[in-house]
Amino acid sequence: MEVRIGVHNAARDIGFESKSSQDEVAKAISKAIADGGVLALTDEKGRQYIIPADKIAYVELGESARGRVGFGAS
Repeated sequence: MEVRIGVHNAARDIGFESKSSQDEVAKAISKAIADGGVLALTDEKGRQYIIPADKIAYVELGESARGRVGFGAS
């Protein structure tokens, strides 16, 4: 699943692929915001992203766009 997180005062968003389900990621985000702590997520390669919950501007969750090759592949 594709995860994109916008961070306050950052020029670019954070984007990565996660093995977790959309519900698992959404619950982790909701818990981090409610607790006022940090959001900790891991990507498919095992890298961990730790973001202070009060710095999260937006989160986009969606299906992976795998298998696309070339110009305008659909």
